[in-house]
Amino acid sequence: MYDAIVVGARCAGAPVALLLARAGHRVLLLDKGTLGSDVLSTHLVHQPGVAALARWGLLDAVRASGCPPLTHVRYEVTGTDIRLEGCARGVEGQRAGFAPRRPVLDPVLVRAAVAAGAEYREGCAVTGLLRDDAGRVVGVEGRHAGRAFTERARLVIGADGMRSTVAGLAGARFTVEDARLTCAYYTYWTDVPAGLELYEGVGSWVAAVATNDGATLVLAYFPQSRFDEVRADAFTAYLEQIRVTAPELYERLRGRQPVERLRGTGDQRNFFRQATGPGWVLVGDSGHHKDSITARGISDGFRQAESLAQHTGPVLGDGPERLDAALRAFADDRDTALAPGYEATLAAARLDPHAQRLSLLRAVQTDPELTSIYFDVVAGIGSAQALYTPKLLSLL
Repeated sequence: MYDAIVVGARCAGAPVALLLARAGHRVLLLDKGTLGSDVLSTHLVHQPGVAALARWGLLDAVRASGCPPLTHVRYEVTGTDIRLEGCARGVEGQRAGFAPRRPVLDPVLVRAAVAAGAEYREGCAVTGLLRDDAGRVVGVEGRHAGRAFTERARLVIGADGMRSTVAGLAGARFTVEDARLTCAYYTYWTDVPAGLELYEGVGSWVAAVATNDGATLVLAYFPQSRFDEVRADAFTAYLEQIRVTAPELYERLRGRQPVERLRGTGDQRNFFRQATGPGWVLVGDSGHHKDSITARGISDGFRQAESLAQHTGPVLGDGPERLDAALRAFADDRDTALAPGYEATLAAARLDPHAQRLSLLRAVQTDPELTSIYFDVVAGIGSAQALYTPKLLSLL
């Protein structure tokens, strides 16, 4: 019997397996995919996530992959005089972000979990939850290498993404749910120098971010209402969105060809699910998902993994009453911590920069300190209220 079974070995599941294993618990980490497989992602790890990698001793491995630090941010609003440039103040000494490819980042996390003592199995499809006579979840069943299997644990952790199988099997209800707001497409370009560039316009958003192998990830966002139109000729729409929203970036792409196929999605859901029940808990995108436009998913997944390990690690060997209390505390912490970022993401995903916000940005761009605070807000280090310093108020 394991102390914990973690279903999903990506940016929430692998870290929670790592942290629980380091705390001395017996952990089974399952994933339906294979180690190093790719997945839709903005790649961006904001400074809070970078600080977590540093705390776990894994930041050097990300650096060693050749992924460049993002030490300079450029933020423009199309059709205006607004252009901010600078860097966040950072957190725990980490001022740079990173945007590693997922076939780089995910194996770093999984290998660290295995090194800490977690058992890892890939190609595992979980098909059911085991329950005791009282209805408490006590394990999983599924298929691996063509054979059925069952495994038991004190806690089953669903970290299997937005379309979580564990959430469905547990009957986790949506506690907050909002409409889809954007669709997004991206691919990779070489010889297109960039750090982190963000371009915002009415009905549009474009981002460019440096990643591994000298490549630059360029993403284009559209209103969800345009999804059917865009996907009919996605690459043409993608280039046109870049041309209209980020003309200077478009000129850097002109005459070049992307080095990989275009990827995209119109299924960017916005929700909180019930986080926990008897014997089970959801972490990462399985319990909370929002539009990728603010690229908070990886950093938020790291935060939830750390919080879950801190709440449950000390009581995993105790009785179910203490474990359930710890799980409820984790759920409260998750909702309190992530609600402001959720609302900020919905506001950005509406793709409609309003006059009050433009006035704020014009004031911010006049002062390097305010610009750094603003980039802290973008990274999820602080709330928008941190911007309202006496200096800013004197400029409004």
